[in-house]
Amino acid sequence: MENRTTAIILTVVAVLLCGCPGICACLYGGLTAAGLGTYTSEFGDFSSSGQTPIWVGIVALCVGLLFMVVPVVVGVLTLRQKPAESAVVDLPDMDDPLPPPS
Repeated sequence: MENRTTAIILTVVAVLLCGCPGICACLYGGLTAAGLGTYTSEFGDFSSSGQTPIWVGIVALCVGLLFMVVPVVVGVLTLRQKPAESAVVDLPDMDDPLPPPS
């Protein structure tokens, strides 16, 4: 990135769009994997309730962790300092004759 302001804006957008939902998914996944997730559903006269399966919590936890890694990667890639360019040495062409030895 040539413009540091653009890099900061991209990092903030990545945090808002990926980091915050990732934290929420981790919280939901952790609570569900711990056995605290329940559900109730009603469809017409039929109603049902139960416990959310533990595998749903584990999947949500993994997806949340992946979402939380995205802003870190975006921040590192956009805000890192580029190495300074080394001086370019002008070498003679291979077709040019060599100078006489002294």
